Amino acid sequence: MMKKIGMQVSFLMGITLSFFLSFTGVAASGHFSLPAWLISFVISAVVSLVIGFFIPMKKILDSMTVDRGMEPGKLSTRLIEALISNLIYTPMITIIMSTYGYIQSAKHGAKVPYGLMLGKSLIVCLIVGFVLIFIFQPMIMKFVFNRNGLDYPPRPPRR
Repeated sequence: MMKKIGMQVSFLMGITLSFFLSFTGVAASGHFSLPAWLISFVISAVVSLVIGFFIPMKKILDSMTVDRGMEPGKLSTRLIEALISNLIYTPMITIIMSTYGYIQSAKHGAKVPYGLMLGKSLIVCLIVGFVLIFIFQPMIMKFVFNRNGLDYPPRPPRR
């Protein structure tokens, strides 16, 4: 049951992050267009889903919070969870999307240094990603848990 819930949370978080981060990246480029955003969203969603399905987020988050005595749902726990999730998802998505943007801009004759483009995008996306994860992760988890007939936040097992 928990694996099913983890997959559902990963899917919804991946789509949510991809939606907003791709919008942020294309808008920050100064050349926003709907086709560019849609392509960016699809690529970002695929990357995000791959990360979500192959990296055991619950195990990582629990080892950094619950296993260290932090209470699920508490503000301090949520801040740590958002930071860890952000550091796992956002850099990979940003690197891939910045590389794609760099290749596309080079095809159109732009001469923007890759390092500058990546650095700016990484800073912006890490900030936006943290806020998005902090806001949406508990909402998505509550939705998925309730949809599967469970309470959120789940009670840690008694030791």
